[in-house]
Amino acid sequence: MRIAFIVFYLVTGAIAQAETIAIIGTGNVAGALGPEFAAQGHTIVYGSRDASRVEVSDLVKRTGNGATATTQARATAQASIVVLAVPGMLVEEITTSLGDLSGKIIIDPTNPLKFGDSSISHGVETSNAEIIQQAAPGAYVVKAFNTLSWQYMVNPDASGGTVSIPLVSNSDEAKIVVANLVKSIDLHPIDVGPLEYARWVEGMAILLINNNFGPLPAFNFDLREAN
Repeated sequence: MRIAFIVFYLVTGAIAQAETIAIIGTGNVAGALGPEFAAQGHTIVYGSRDASRVEVSDLVKRTGNGATATTQARATAQASIVVLAVPGMLVEEITTSLGDLSGKIIIDPTNPLKFGDSSISHGVETSNAEIIQQAAPGAYVVKAFNTLSWQYMVNPDASGGTVSIPLVSNSDEAKIVVANLVKSIDLHPIDVGPLEYARWVEGMAILLINNNFGPLPAFNFDLREAN
C-alpha cells in the first residue's frame, strides 16, 4: 500500500478534486486553512457553536467561493472532508457530537497540550488522532497541520524555507487526499506512517511550541525523504 501511495502521489502531484470541506471551529487555524482551501476551488462550510456571530460572518466573507457557516453537526453532514480546528483537549467530546462520520476523511490539526509552570507537555496517554479514530471508527483520520503555526499556513514563505507537514493515518488513500491539499497551499507533505505514530507527531509540536515561546532557538520542520 505504501508503494501505491508514493506512485499515485507522484502521478497526481498537487492536483486535488474540488471538495466540500467542513471546518469545525472558527479560530486561528480555521481562519488560516479555510480561505487557503477555498482559493484552491474547494467549498468551505464552517461549523460553529454560534454561526450568527459577527466574527463568523466576517470569516465567511473573507473565505469566499460560496463559503457558509452553520452548526457543527450540519457542517459535517454536508462535507466529505472534516477539519477539526478545535481545542486539543476537547476532541473526543466534539467528535462524538458531530453525528455519523463514516466514510469521511477527518483531518486532525490538534495537539493535546498540558500547561505546566514553565513548559507544555503531552496531555493524553495515546494521541488525539487515535482518540478521534476511536470515537469515529468508520472515518479515515489523518493527522496533519499540527506542527506549524497558523501564520505559516497562510504564508509559508515567511519561514524562510520549506515547511513540512508530517502525515499519519491508517488509510493510504486518505493520506493521498490530504497530501494534495497540503501541496496545493505550498507546504510539503511527508508520509511518516500509521496512526499509532500520531503521538510522536504531536510530540514534535510540543518541542516546537516550547522552543518558539521559550529561550531556545525557534524553528520549523523541514523534513526530507531519504534516498
